[in-house]
Amino acid sequence: MNTEQINSFIAEAASQLWGWPMIVLLLGTHLYLTIRLRFPQRRIFHAIRLSVTRDKDAEGDVSQFGALATSLAATIGTGNIIGVATAVAIGGPGAVLWCWLTGLLGISTKYAEGLLAVKYRVKTSDGTMLGGPMYALERGLGWKSLAVVFCILTAIASFGIGNTVQSNAISMLCYETYGIPSAWTGLVLALLAGLVILFGVKGIARFCTAFVPLMALLYVVGCIVILCINSAYVWDALCLICRSAFSPEAAGGGFVGTTVMMTARYGIARGLFSNESGMGSAPIVAAAAQTKDPVRQALVSSTATFWDTVIICALTGLVLVSSIIAYPDISYENGGALTKMAFEKIPYVGAPLLTFGIVTFAFSTILGWSYYGERAVEYLSGKRYLKVYRVAYVIAIFFGAIVQLTVIWNVADLLNGLMAIPNLISLLALAGVIVAETRASKDF
Repeated sequence: MNTEQINSFIAEAASQLWGWPMIVLLLGTHLYLTIRLRFPQRRIFHAIRLSVTRDKDAEGDVSQFGALATSLAATIGTGNIIGVATAVAIGGPGAVLWCWLTGLLGISTKYAEGLLAVKYRVKTSDGTMLGGPMYALERGLGWKSLAVVFCILTAIASFGIGNTVQSNAISMLCYETYGIPSAWTGLVLALLAGLVILFGVKGIARFCTAFVPLMALLYVVGCIVILCINSAYVWDALCLICRSAFSPEAAGGGFVGTTVMMTARYGIARGLFSNESGMGSAPIVAAAAQTKDPVRQALVSSTATFWDTVIICALTGLVLVSSIIAYPDISYENGGALTKMAFEKIPYVGAPLLTFGIVTFAFSTILGWSYYGERAVEYLSGKRYLKVYRVAYVIAIFFGAIVQLTVIWNVADLLNGLMAIPNLISLLALAGVIVAETRASKDF
């Protein structure tokens, strides 16, 4: 079986997984928790305030903001830039609305994940805090076997969504913009990531706390500048996004021949890829936060989805669709090329700004996911194979920079969906616990 056949097989498997059953499960969980928790989205500004306020005398490995920054580092990556562009290129402009709705409703799911992560976390003999869906499955439901399945999927997925996808995006951009060979880019990324990963979660959190707010701010400013340049087309872009989300004719007019199912599938898949609400990854680092109250950390965790999707992905989608309308000569068949051409409309600094954004976003995602993968491996086998995992993870960064992008994206879509299933099951099964903790907390 050659590479093309393997890619075709994986793409078909991902397509089947992301059919209506998965869409119903994911959006259904988002909506169910939103209603059961009485719309935690209304507490988002209170949650933002808590994220920068220390929970005094609380146990944990990193501050609440450090845990949030690490979570954002893992989620604000190529999913926000290349992922949204790929959704638009394949699913049409309506995919932006599905992506945004997934994030808006996903705030409730991210809240629930964070709450269970702290409630069921454990403290090891050396004082390290460990938690996440595997501990909720084991300690909350007694489903050890499903916890093992989740960890196996997480460990494997870390090499896709958190590693090779990111290094490939960086190498592609560096080659297309500056002519830097992909192998050189991959080697530098592997060396730099290896140095940071050696310092564990505290080193990763320090890096992310310093760089995540800066890189997000610069990217948002760049998007706003492009929207100002395209101001005459922003309203038309909004209307097209809303119409084509539910009308295959609108989505196909001048973009791609698509269906509502395809539009929804790529929008929701890229939404999950971007904000990871329901995937079960972010709770792993939320469990390390210095906090006494599961609800407090749940609120802080929920802000990650707000910043990631409701703000950044929405701005990206508007930039891309308004640019397509404003500049009909832009090629929209390739997500990366579409994003690059849109940012080049900013004179002089557009291309460097996009390069900086993708490089820093993707590199921080590599670091954040290395922590997720390590905790999954530790759950499965203790600390025996952590060094082996780290070495393999760093090597994968290099190979991710030089392989075909379409294969990586299809593998990531497949693994994301598989990883989400056991986590969503735990959230639904423990919904009563989540609601009870929320009602009893003074922080909500």
